[in-house]
Amino acid sequence: MKLQIIPKQDTIPAFDPHAIRIQHIAYYPGGNTYEGDEITEEIVSKILSEIPRGIEVCLSLDPYGEDNFLEVICGSGWLALGYSSNCGQENYYSYNPAFAGTEELCPLTSGGQSPIEKYLAINDIEAGTAAAAYFIRTGRLYPCIDWAKQIG
Repeated sequence: MKLQIIPKQDTIPAFDPHAIRIQHIAYYPGGNTYEGDEITEEIVSKILSEIPRGIEVCLSLDPYGEDNFLEVICGSGWLALGYSSNCGQENYYSYNPAFAGTEELCPLTSGGQSPIEKYLAINDIEAGTAAAAYFIRTGRLYPCIDWAKQIG
């Protein structure tokens, strides 16, 4: 996979910390789903509190959860973020420069089956949780972590 690295920034643009931009939430495997008005501040708080304890959840800007989504997978001291838009034509992943150039796998899997390389997962669970919260609130990728954009 060819990647374009997008380095983290030091500042976060101002945003409404109470906005909820996502329209669909799906827990994996086979867990709860929430849509539209069901996504309340209580549900958002619940999800954000579950991330450090281990979770696999998909947060989507699309009301059906089929496009423009951020997959959040956390467990065993690792957190992986994957954003997909334009029907899978544009993909971004959390990026861990400490493992650049290696094919070593972390203990996480996407969808319960696809292994995730360590260079596409981070160990800073707090920053990963902040990235999920930022996406929920803004619908954009968190600027304070490194990202890898899939190209080609």
